[in-house]
Amino acid sequence: MAGTVHVIDVAGNLAVVKERIKKAMADVEQPGSAPEIVAVSKGHDVAAISKALMAGHRRFGENRVQEAQEKWPDLLGSYPDVALHLIGGLQSNKVDEAVALFDVIESLDRPRLARRLANAMAKLDRKPRLYIQVNVGEEPQKGGVSLKDLPALLDLCRKELGLEIDGLMCIPPKGDDPALYFALLAKLARRHGLTKLSMGMSADYEVAAAMGASSVRVGTAIFGERRS
Repeated sequence: MAGTVHVIDVAGNLAVVKERIKKAMADVEQPGSAPEIVAVSKGHDVAAISKALMAGHRRFGENRVQEAQEKWPDLLGSYPDVALHLIGGLQSNKVDEAVALFDVIESLDRPRLARRLANAMAKLDRKPRLYIQVNVGEEPQKGGVSLKDLPALLDLCRKELGLEIDGLMCIPPKGDDPALYFALLAKLARRHGLTKLSMGMSADYEVAAAMGASSVRVGTAIFGERRS
C-alpha cells in the first residue's frame, strides 16, 4: 500500500542475531563465548540507535568520523557505558578526532596511520583499542594492509611505537566463500600472537561466529537498510 511506513523492530532483530549466533556455534561445537555484536549504525539516525540502546545494547560501529561526531556526543552523555568502534577507513587528518571519540579503532592499515595514532594517543592521553585491518583478498579497491606487509606493520606498532594491537579485522571479497578468508585471518592472528578477530557482517556473521570470531559487525540485520 502506498505510504505504508515499515517500522524496524530493532530489539527483535538483535534477539534474532544473538540466537542465530548461538545456533551457529552449537552446530559446530565451537567452544568459548559468543562474539560481541557491534551494531553498525552507519547511515542510521539517532531514533534507530536509541531503540538499540533502550534494548540494552551498548556496542556500536560507525564508518565515518564526521558522521559519528554528529550523532554520538549527546548519546554518550546519556549512555556513558557505550563502546564505540570505528570500522571504516581512517584518514590521517581525522586521527585526533577518532582517538578522542572512539573506544576501538579497527582500521589501522599503514605505517603513517600508526605513527599518527601513536602521536594522538600520547597527546590526548587516551588509548582506544586497536585492530589491524588485513586485505585478505588482496583487493586493490579495499583498505587493509597486504598479507606480505602485515608482519612489518605489526613490528612497527609493537617495537617502535609501543602500540598494543588487540587483534585483526577483515572484509572478505564479495561473492567468495567467506569461510576461506575467516580461516586465513584466524591463522594470521595465531601466527602473530593475537587473540581478537573482528570478522563477519550481516550476510556472514553466523559463519564468522562458527569460526571463532570475537566480534561481528552487523548493521542491516539489526537496523534494516541504510537511509544514507
